[in-house]
Amino acid sequence: MRLLAFDTSTDQLSIAVQNGSVQWHVEQAGGPQASRQLLPQALALLEQAGLCLRALDAIVYGCGPGAFTGLRTACAAAQGLAWGAQLQALPVDSLLAIAEHARLEMGAQRVMAVLDARMHEVYAAPLRWQPAPASAAAAPASLVPGHWVREAPIRALAPAELHVPDGYVLAGNALEVYPDALCGKAGQSLFARPSARAMLSLAPGLIARGLLQAPAAVAPLYVRDKVAQTTEERERARAQTQTQAQAAP
Repeated sequence: MRLLAFDTSTDQLSIAVQNGSVQWHVEQAGGPQASRQLLPQALALLEQAGLCLRALDAIVYGCGPGAFTGLRTACAAAQGLAWGAQLQALPVDSLLAIAEHARLEMGAQRVMAVLDARMHEVYAAPLRWQPAPASAAAAPASLVPGHWVREAPIRALAPAELHVPDGYVLAGNALEVYPDALCGKAGQSLFARPSARAMLSLAPGLIARGLLQAPAAVAPLYVRDKVAQTTEERERARAQTQTQAQAAP
C-alpha cells in the first residue's frame, strides 16, 4: 500500500510513508513545533519515497486520545491533505498504536496502553490480539495511576484507578511521568509513544474492517473534555500532597 501516517498526540512528532514494502520515517520533537513541522516533513518524506499526495491510498492520522492541541493539529492536517488530494483518511487510536508498538517490539499479545493525560491522570485501555486482531477489552478512559477497576467508559464519573490485569504488558509514555505509581504494576513494561510506523502496521487490518472515512468525517477522539485544573483544584492538590508528605514516616 501507499500511505502517509502521522501522529502529534504527544510531545513527539512521528511521521512515516509507505510505498509498497519500503518505509521512510522521522521522529522528532513535537508539541508547539508540530504544527510548523508536520506538513514540511511529510512532504519531504513523500519526495524521498517518490510519491505525490494523489498517488496515496489514504492518509493515516492519530486521532487520539492525547494532547488537545496535538490532536487538532493532526486532524486539521489529515483533513486538509485528504480533501485537497481527494483521498480517504484512516483514524488510528493513539492507545492502539502504543499497543502495536509493544507487540512489534516485545511480541506482546495483551497490552495495557497508558498515555499521560496530565492533571495526575492517564488515558488507558487494555488491548489484546487474541483470539482475533487487536481489539479493546474496555473503552479508553481517563484514570488515576493506580488500579483499573472499571470495564466501561467513565467520562461522567470521577476518575477510577488504574489496574493492570494479569498477563498484560504495561506500555506508554505515562511510565516516565508517573514512575512511582506505575512501576511494578505489571510483569513487563515498555516506555513508548504512538508511532507512525506502528500505525502503518495497523493500517491494512483497519482498512479491511471498513474504517476509512471521508475528509469531512475526520475528528479527534476526546476521552476527557477537561483541559486543565482550576486554580482552586491546583491549590487543593498541592495541599493534599503536602499533607501526605508530612504524614509519611
